[in-house]
Amino acid sequence: QVRMVESGGGLVQPGGSLRLSCTSSGRAISPKVMGWYRQAPGKQRELVATITAGGTINYADWVKGRFTISRDKAQRSVYLQMNSLKNEDTAVYYCVAGVGSELIWGQGTQVTVSS
Repeated sequence: QVRMVESGGGLVQPGGSLRLSCTSSGRAISPKVMGWYRQAPGKQRELVATITAGGTINYADWVKGRFTISRDKAQRSVYLQMNSLKNEDTAVYYCVAGVGSELIWGQGTQVTVSS
């Protein structure tokens, strides 16, 4: 059984920063792609960013240089550095790993941006 476990969420003021982490546990996996999605209250889950095993990165258009995705060399963890946070970034952030034809989702971590 493989689990993706997120951490690093919390409450931050507008303009602040947070770094989210997500690590796989259980059997060793080699995800071809890892990424972050988010879901705000009353809205559909949306893409934030993805990164392939080869290092190809894709960001949602609205990220606009504020967020940076990265993964460790062991390919077991993915990170999301979020800067210049806005109130509208408030959401539950989920990490996902693509292993073969399977998508493995984490439970999510809450990010709240508020003064």
